[in-house]
Amino acid sequence: MTKRIQVLLLAVVVGSFLSLSGCGSDKKSDKEMAPAKPEEQTMGEAESLDSPENPMISEGRTSAPMLPVYFDFDASTIRADQESRIVVNGDFLKENPDQLIRIEGNTDPRGTNEYNMALGERRAISAKKYLNNLGIDNTRMRTVSYGEERLLLHGHDELSYAQNRRDDFVIVK
Repeated sequence: MTKRIQVLLLAVVVGSFLSLSGCGSDKKSDKEMAPAKPEEQTMGEAESLDSPENPMISEGRTSAPMLPVYFDFDASTIRADQESRIVVNGDFLKENPDQLIRIEGNTDPRGTNEYNMALGERRAISAKKYLNNLGIDNTRMRTVSYGEERLLLHGHDELSYAQNRRDDFVIVK
């Protein structure tokens, strides 16, 4: 009986070897594998690295002259040290009654995607309510949550996390 198992095992090993050894027949030459010449590569238009004269972004992804508002970890309430920043945004909106804005809630990458999307939305709504209490009409503001999808800094340290926990204020009209 053991001799029969040995013969069967040998047949399986030989069959496996033969079936696997025939798999690599599509070989390319070194010339075919070489990278394309620079003139054959697809490249976009060259862009200037100079800063524009009148930058449209002030900080984060916020439209100038408004300022982003930063949050504590796992929090959606406006911090006392951030109240002056949101007042600057409210003053700008009062001086420019035709401007419409989008308040973008952002989080750091810790936590699940679902949780961070909800936290980003709570942050954006918190800023919208604060601006509404300053006299800005709700119809001029729209909120959106990006959660952890639009990180400014990709580091895994507290500075990077703190910069990503923010609301951006973007002029849409």
